[in-house]
Amino acid sequence: MDFAYIAGGFVVGIVVGLTGVGGGSLMTPFLIFVGIPPAVAVGTDLLFAAITKSFGVVAHQRKHTVWWRVVVLLALGSVPLSLLCVLLLGYLAESGADLSPIITRAISVSLILTALVLLFREHLQRAAAHRRFDGVRAFHVRWSDVMTVLAGAVLGVLVTLSSVGAGALGAALLVALNPRMPAVSVVGTDIAHAVPLTAIAGSGHLHLGTVDVALLLYLLIGSVPGIMLGARLGVGLPENIMRRALGTMLLFLGVALAL
Repeated sequence: MDFAYIAGGFVVGIVVGLTGVGGGSLMTPFLIFVGIPPAVAVGTDLLFAAITKSFGVVAHQRKHTVWWRVVVLLALGSVPLSLLCVLLLGYLAESGADLSPIITRAISVSLILTALVLLFREHLQRAAAHRRFDGVRAFHVRWSDVMTVLAGAVLGVLVTLSSVGAGALGAALLVALNPRMPAVSVVGTDIAHAVPLTAIAGSGHLHLGTVDVALLLYLLIGSVPGIMLGARLGVGLPENIMRRALGTMLLFLGVALAL
């Protein structure tokens, strides 16, 4: 089974390298389907994400493609809600409640939302640019900071309960809240926010005992070369096709977990 975890990490790493998203979206369902308890799958994947995304932050910071003010605003919403979710999970566990149905349902919802964002991103962007949303855009300009904090709060809940959403959902929210943000800065800012969020949420799960450290090491051993290979293979491949294929896969996974 140790080899299966390494192989799974390698395959997920290739997908992440190809598409730039899909770490938690694929890793957590994979771990559940091979028999890892949902809470342990989420907790382990959160620390896995924190470690792997840290390298991305360093690279983006060197290119000055991180909007740190937006990162701080997102964190003002996500970090407190993440801590509250960890406290809630701890309370439920001490009360004898079964966390598996709660976490599985959260994963399912997050997967379906992520899939819809990947599949319909262009449609959502065109709809947001329509004149009928002029009033919404005016409201957004006035309350952009508050809306960014609220967006962070939503991400904090979803990511802590499911380990899914820090990538594709976070990027979609950044595009909606900051339509003039360059694409490379969307990626850099999204990753920069995901690192503290997943690190704090993962540390909370570690405190709750829902992190398998040995499993984490196996996943890292497999994923790092997978990400490097995927990045090389992804050069020249149609981004739309890869994104839609990943979105379709995540949609099926989300529905499968909901059944």
